[in-house]
Amino acid sequence: MTGRRADGYHLLDSLVVFAGVADAVGAAPAAALTLALEGPESAALRAEPDNLVLRAARALAEAAGVPARAALTLTKRLPVASGIGGGSADAAAALRVLDDLWGLRWGEERLAALAVRLGADIPACLASRPCRMGGVGEVLSPAPRLPVCGLVLANPRLALPTPAVFKARQGGFSEAARLPAGWPDAVAMAGDLARLRNDLEPPAIALCPAIAEVLAALRKLPGCLLARMSGSGATCFGVFADPGMAAGAADLL
Repeated sequence: MTGRRADGYHLLDSLVVFAGVADAVGAAPAAALTLALEGPESAALRAEPDNLVLRAARALAEAAGVPARAALTLTKRLPVASGIGGGSADAAAALRVLDDLWGLRWGEERLAALAVRLGADIPACLASRPCRMGGVGEVLSPAPRLPVCGLVLANPRLALPTPAVFKARQGGFSEAARLPAGWPDAVAMAGDLARLRNDLEPPAIALCPAIAEVLAALRKLPGCLLARMSGSGATCFGVFADPGMAAGAADLL
C-alpha cells in the first residue's frame, strides 16, 4: 500500500492475475431477485442474508432504473474470506451477466464506475485480465508481460475478514513498485517480486498464525521461486517455473 486517504481508504499497488480455478455466476429471467447457492464452498454463505452478488445486482438495477428481477445462481468453488478476490469476482460476474440479461449494454467502463463503489477489487475482476491496480481499486493499468509459469494456491481453511486485517495494520507505507515492461521467464519475475512485499502480511499473520506455516510449507517445495500471501490472506501462493512443476508441488503439499 502506498498511502491512506483522508476518508480512511487505503491506496493500493497490486499486481492482479487470474488463476484457472473460479466460481461461476449464472442468471435467468424471473419475477423477482433470487440467489441460489451451490458448489463445494457454498455452505459458508448460506447463513448470510446478503452478499456481494445480490448487492451488485441491486446496485445495477437502481443505477439503470430497471426492476431487480433475475434468478441468480452462484457456484462457489473458492473459499470465502480467503484473500483471492473470489467474492469480488462473483460480484463482477453478476454485473456482466445482468448487463446482458437486462439488455443494458453498459460496457466495461460504465460498469467499472459502479463496481468501485461495491469493493476495491471489483473493477479489476470486471476487466478480468492481468493488471496493475492502484488508487482504491479504480485505477487500472496494464500488467507487465507475464511469462509462462505455474502457481500453487494454499489456504489454511481459516476465514480472515479483510477489514480486520486492515484495522490491525501498523507502520508506514511502501513506494509504488517499479516493474519492467515484461519478464523473459518465471525466474526473472520471481526475482523482481521478491524485492517487494505485501504490507498486509504481518498483520494477517498476527491474526492468523497459520499463514506463516503455509508460507514455510510453500517455500520448502521443490522448485518454489517465491512464496507470498495473496491480498489480505489467508491464501498464499508459490510461483514455479511452469505449470507442471506447480502441479507436482501441489501434490506434495
